[in-house]
Amino acid sequence: MITSARNPKIQQIRDLLTHAKARREMQVFVVEGVRLVEEALQSGWEAQWVLYTDDLPPRGQAVVQGFAARGAVTEVISPQVSKAVSDTETPQGILAVLRMRSLPMPPVPDFFLILDGLRDPGNMGTILRTAVAAGVQAVLLPHGATDPFAPKVVRSAMGAHFRMPVHILSWAEIHACVKPPGKGTPLMVYLADSSGGSAYTQTDFRAPLALIVGGEAEGAGVEARSLADARVHISMPGEAESLNAAIAAAILMFEVVRQRVR
Repeated sequence: MITSARNPKIQQIRDLLTHAKARREMQVFVVEGVRLVEEALQSGWEAQWVLYTDDLPPRGQAVVQGFAARGAVTEVISPQVSKAVSDTETPQGILAVLRMRSLPMPPVPDFFLILDGLRDPGNMGTILRTAVAAGVQAVLLPHGATDPFAPKVVRSAMGAHFRMPVHILSWAEIHACVKPPGKGTPLMVYLADSSGGSAYTQTDFRAPLALIVGGEAEGAGVEARSLADARVHISMPGEAESLNAAIAAAILMFEVVRQRVR
């Protein structure tokens, strides 16, 4: 049993929880809680380590055994160490260090989401969770956005990382995804813009498309605006200047769903 928060493995996990650079260099990230670690197991993700307390309930023990059967290193930690290494106030007694992997892009692009300049981890996680529910095929993130593998993003996304491609790309790569050269069919790119454009309810979202949602403070940048074919806005009869990015993204994504189901 690991009983000291000064254990090198525990210190390394704390570094992974707090520093995006460490996650990028090691190509791993941390998930906590029985449900998320269980989803990682069921989705076939590879765990480097699984740490757990000895009072873990049977459901959690089954998850530990599942990863152990796949060759992951599993170790018992004390409740005090669990609290010291957890990113939550009430740890559930299990965490896993997962190896990053890139889920494949869809062979026939139809519905992409581009998040430009998003800084708030909670917003990003909520958007990823909503994107999975709305049937988004992939989320594309230009360099400079919040790390999608940060603990709060992973926690808020509720397993979205295991079901949907989330790719960090240059703007040139994003352009190639939505406007493929050669025989590929280009996507219609819509930019969410509170300052103008067509009303989202009056815009035809049935054709293959990509939605761009900008950051909370400054909105979408120059590259995003140059990529967009059209702008759309959400009418707000009240006195608010703008909507929360996660709320705006959800409204637009489910308008796509509504139109396509209809």
